[in-house]
Amino acid sequence: MRNRYTFFIAFVVVLVIIEKENNLISRVSDKLTLRQAPQSPVVYNESINIMYKENSSYLSLSELDSAFQRFKDRLDNYTLRFQDQQGNYIPTPKKHILLLASTRTGSSFVGEFFNQQTNTFYLFEPLWHVENTVTFDSGFTNQFATSVVYQEVLQQLFLCDFHMFENFIVPAPEEHITTSLFRRWSSKSLCEDPVCTPIVKRVFERYHCKNRRCAALNLTLAAETCLTKAHVAIKTVRLRLLESMRTLIEDPRMDIKIIQLVRDPRAVLASRIVAFSNKYASFKKWAENENEGIEDEEVIKIKNSCDNIRLSAVLGLSQPSWLKNRYMLARYEDIAQFPMQNVEEMYRFVGIPFTSEVKDWITRNTDVDKGSSGVYSTHKKSSEQFDKWRFSIPFKVVQVVQNVCGSTMDLFGYKLVNDSQALTNKSVSLLEEKSFHFTF
Repeated sequence: MRNRYTFFIAFVVVLVIIEKENNLISRVSDKLTLRQAPQSPVVYNESINIMYKENSSYLSLSELDSAFQRFKDRLDNYTLRFQDQQGNYIPTPKKHILLLASTRTGSSFVGEFFNQQTNTFYLFEPLWHVENTVTFDSGFTNQFATSVVYQEVLQQLFLCDFHMFENFIVPAPEEHITTSLFRRWSSKSLCEDPVCTPIVKRVFERYHCKNRRCAALNLTLAAETCLTKAHVAIKTVRLRLLESMRTLIEDPRMDIKIIQLVRDPRAVLASRIVAFSNKYASFKKWAENENEGIEDEEVIKIKNSCDNIRLSAVLGLSQPSWLKNRYMLARYEDIAQFPMQNVEEMYRFVGIPFTSEVKDWITRNTDVDKGSSGVYSTHKKSSEQFDKWRFSIPFKVVQVVQNVCGSTMDLFGYKLVNDSQALTNKSVSLLEEKSFHFTF
């Protein structure tokens, strides 16, 4: 009888949370911990950990009932805001844009195309806080498990609810005010009125607005401003597989559009070696010393990254019913060469007006002199940037990437090279003419 009762409650909890997330959550439940105790209990302590204790034994029935009721009340209160009197979800006019990329693919540059749209609330890498806060009992990050956390945080942010997100900011916000939001300056919405409030007292901010003086970020005010915007856009390089975002994409409260940005993996590695010199020191040392070898672990990382990108693209391009008209693949190289044309196509796919302010920004920031740009700059002569990597990476490194990323490169139309002469011969393009676009 006890086992039957426990099973019944567990089954109901799973249905309340999400129909298709039952296996996901049960696998994550006893693993999730925080590196630093947050100011208030993280929602995962209440929802994901309902099922098991650390020793994987069932909670007592009274504890299970209590935990279930608390979570159900919170969920009911939240979802009521999106339902009519008959309990049907109210369609939202907002467009929710998720720019899915990996590090050094030009995602900051592409993200600006939505950041510059006045009526869009844009967030730059909010999952940075989650990645730096969440860990697991085993001491390493589990890709499958973190996707559950990422998904729920993104869901709340798209709905302009910052309460869950606050639990991942270190140090914890005080009265919903923080001085530590990662790259606050990369979001115009967080550095303009009404979110940019007058400075009352000088405090140290690790990430402050650069173009104007603003007080520490009030997250309640930011959330309220988000609700007034017509659209919400989020850029992230921390999601590994598109499949893991299915529940988020199918959420009836939102109209999500996914833009997956890809770039030649040889160019990505060349850029990472420059931008993250310490992290990729082994590649640089290996390239300069014939007697040195490259660690298998480093090669495996490159392969896994390419495989994940390819799997997500194959899924998106296959257009399953839950992704129908919600997925677009964009190559950085195409955008860099023809920014206006490609950005206009992105806006048409998303379904929002391609405004003059965005066009003006593209004109001003894609034809910039070399001396005014840097490694992390989004202001560059883009048509000269996309294949600049060919002169900064040794052929032996290129060979490694081609060996483990060949199928990914073939899918996206990146041509292989057989020697160093072909690599540096700019008269020969390494980019095939390829179309990934659908009729929107």
